[in-house]
Amino acid sequence: MMNDSYNGNINVKRDGAVQQYTQSEVDEYVKCSKDSAYFAINHCKVINLDRGLVPFNLYPYQEKMFNHFNDNRFSIVLACRQSGKSISSVAYLLWYAVFHPDQTIAILANKGSTAQEMLMRVTLMLENLPFFLQPGTKALNKRSIEFSNNSRIVSAATSGSSIRGMSVNLLYLDEFAFVEDAATFYTSTYPVIASGKNTKVIITSTANGIGNMYHKLWEGAVQKINDYQPFRVDWFDVPGRDEAWKQQTISNTSLLQFDQEFGNTFFGTGDTLIDGSILMELRAKDPIKVLEGGTLLVYKEPEKDHNYICTVDVAKGVGGDYSTFNIIDVSVSPFEQVCVYRNNRISPLLFPNLIYKYCFNYNEAYVVVENNDQGTIVCNGLYHELEYENLHLESALKANGLGVMMNKKVKRLGCSTIKDIVDNRKLTIHDQDTIIEMSTFVAKGQSYEASDGNHDDLMMNLVMFGYFTLGDRFLDMTDISMKEMMFKQRMNEIENDILDWGYHDDGLGNSPEPEPDDPWNINGGKPWVEEYYCCLLYTSPSPR
Repeated sequence: MMNDSYNGNINVKRDGAVQQYTQSEVDEYVKCSKDSAYFAINHCKVINLDRGLVPFNLYPYQEKMFNHFNDNRFSIVLACRQSGKSISSVAYLLWYAVFHPDQTIAILANKGSTAQEMLMRVTLMLENLPFFLQPGTKALNKRSIEFSNNSRIVSAATSGSSIRGMSVNLLYLDEFAFVEDAATFYTSTYPVIASGKNTKVIITSTANGIGNMYHKLWEGAVQKINDYQPFRVDWFDVPGRDEAWKQQTISNTSLLQFDQEFGNTFFGTGDTLIDGSILMELRAKDPIKVLEGGTLLVYKEPEKDHNYICTVDVAKGVGGDYSTFNIIDVSVSPFEQVCVYRNNRISPLLFPNLIYKYCFNYNEAYVVVENNDQGTIVCNGLYHELEYENLHLESALKANGLGVMMNKKVKRLGCSTIKDIVDNRKLTIHDQDTIIEMSTFVAKGQSYEASDGNHDDLMMNLVMFGYFTLGDRFLDMTDISMKEMMFKQRMNEIENDILDWGYHDDGLGNSPEPEPDDPWNINGGKPWVEEYYCCLLYTSPSPR
């Protein structure tokens, strides 16, 4: 045994070791080569937190997952947490390497250490395989395993150059929704595996917000607009997880946390500005008009005597960020999004004409422009050239007083206020792109911005709207003090959580008659109460 072991590891067969097979071993080898699930159940071992090293007893959905990997070239898995998706994938990769010669299998994760941990799990399973199933090992280290059949398994972090130049036959991407700049990585990596006709891709992850590369691939698979085949593992698929388990988990955490961890919901996962439960309630609707080549969507026509506010974000118009505006009706409760514009090709020189055209239509809507960079061009065009007077002036004395300069303070106040407005259901959003941007507007350092691969131009319209509602001009237009309204709502919520103070009936029937002007009299002076509670402050006697 020692002579046949790899580098002193008696559990791993070395390259070139001679194996004498019995007929039963040959039969078993054939069975394993044909059935990956059979191989895992009968010969793979995993670490159990309570019992240590144990046989890998697959759940029914895990067996289906193995078959799914076998039957499809491109597989994408959406699974709840702690469902065994990663360890199942590891067993499948080992089976693929053992029984398929001349294959290169790449394990990529969001961190190099995570990918190496996955490879360590492969090594553990390999060490517990009987020698007659092992192909012999040429090399085994923290980053790769190479077998005598010329197949190898390598691990790396997800970066644009991680497997560039390699010929990969099976690419496994673990927790792909959490990979930073996943779109760039996928763009550079896909040609590596797409060049072959039989190459395979397996992607597994839990949900982490919408708009990222994983979400796009999953939705494309579900809608059958790409080549990926979806496989879903829900919390109730895992044995032992029933309704009682769900209620216990929710009581120990919260419903939102349960949805994030186990609900397979893309909305509400990720560290978004807007609460996940609110995002899940948002529903887009079809516009009543589509104008300007599909870049302007009308959800409600202008109404007489209604006040409208238009918030504007300006881009360079060269195909990157979008020039956008949102027109919001502030004469209704809740406020309502009625018109949206989004175009990344319009020049800042032409943008003022478009804003003028539609804002004039909406009862000369009050326009608030972010005047950073290209925004100054739009402000000057509207105010000086088109003489649009209903433009917000931050200062009539400063040279850059037209519009609002988006700085850290303005953004912080705007984010805080729009969060309160949306979370308290004071604004109705109809536009799909706006909802997507709200769902991908996540914490970055001390602020919020679009997650990697997404845009936040429409969301910044809403941030600007939130900031504007704090000012006196908004109060003049609507008679609504946003600060006061939010304060009152918060106080009402606090008061509703506190037990009422007042009289208490002791059932003795000798209740005194309350005075009509008694502030504790909540029943019109009827003698139904006996005594009232008061708050007493007890203090320990001072030592003498």
